[in-house]
Amino acid sequence: MAVIKPFAALRPAPALARQICELPYDVMSSDEARQIAAGNPLSFLHVSKPEIDLPAGTDPYAPAVYAKGRENFDRLIAESALRPDPAPAFYLYRQVMGSHAQSGLVAAASCEEYLRGDIRKHELTRPDKEDDRVRHIEALNAQTGPAFLTYPAVRALDDFFAGRTAGAPAVDFTAADGVRHTAWTIGDAAGIEFVAAQFGRIPRLYIADGHHRSAAAGRVFKSRNGAGHSAQFLAVIFPHNQMQILPYNRVLKDLNGLSSAQLLEKLNTVFTIKAGGSGTVARKHELGLYLAGAWHALAFRPERVAAGDVAERLDVTLLQRLVLEPMFGIEDPRTSKRINFVGGIRGTAELEKLVNGGGYACAFSMFPTGIADLMAIADAGGIMPPKSTWFEPKLRDAMFCHLL
Repeated sequence: MAVIKPFAALRPAPALARQICELPYDVMSSDEARQIAAGNPLSFLHVSKPEIDLPAGTDPYAPAVYAKGRENFDRLIAESALRPDPAPAFYLYRQVMGSHAQSGLVAAASCEEYLRGDIRKHELTRPDKEDDRVRHIEALNAQTGPAFLTYPAVRALDDFFAGRTAGAPAVDFTAADGVRHTAWTIGDAAGIEFVAAQFGRIPRLYIADGHHRSAAAGRVFKSRNGAGHSAQFLAVIFPHNQMQILPYNRVLKDLNGLSSAQLLEKLNTVFTIKAGGSGTVARKHELGLYLAGAWHALAFRPERVAAGDVAERLDVTLLQRLVLEPMFGIEDPRTSKRINFVGGIRGTAELEKLVNGGGYACAFSMFPTGIADLMAIADAGGIMPPKSTWFEPKLRDAMFCHLL
């Protein structure tokens, strides 16, 4: 069963939410964060990426960075830009991005359930990134960026959430990128009891995004022995059928000594290849290749698609095993400097730009990994290759903070 709890969130003053709430710390560089926050002392990037307030070149993992984050966090609270709710509640968080809308429950999820695997994961974490999140949580004594979780949709919850979101919101703003963010409070005893009971019937939750946040919360829970509110971690939990996964595309620095013709000849043993197209991929087991100023449509030959394990049939797995490693010599895409990854939000035009600019030799456009595959792999205890999924829209930091 999924054990979730209401909590008294620290939230932005509604009129200031657009100025405060920001994209997650890990989707931008320090330089990009510095530009975004310029002239806006309320930007939460001063808390989530506080190196922007220290001299350029400061190590983002230096003790002074975390101390600055705490100083800036305390300032926002002292100025009442961030305000604590008076009593525990659940919250609803709707995001609208173009024609796509998704509504999730904001709750405190169980660190114990995460640690014993009842909250399923599908990615490996890096110790250095875990350490960073642990130090950030400890410095602030709070979790300020939520984990992005999902669950198999439940009709009773869908209907309940639809009813509650028909009412007046507590917060409603449209960010600079055009994504609308709206929040409602479920503070009544009957509503809280209903939501908790419904989730209590759900066997498990799944991490969509936020593996490092979840792992860090688990470590803080263990180090504090569950003191205060450290036994829970901040999460936004969406039904699986509202999730939007975009492709995570690949760009290669070089052709590993091959000419374009030689690469196409090798690729022909793995794919059927058709010249032309726009690079947009319509279905699973198909890719686009941008090479020498032109697109090629690639379809995996049926005999090359692995049988059995779901993870082995993912397009990102097949590309790595059949192409990137044997043809490009990229054994570990996590550490190789010859490959980069481009979120699908940037579109195929970004791939063309990168290759045409001379910094890359070719690009592969992908079909997005399905949520059903993600859940099946997580249920089997499997691990997906790095950069398998790109979820949009991104949750905003500081919409809800969980004080420990």
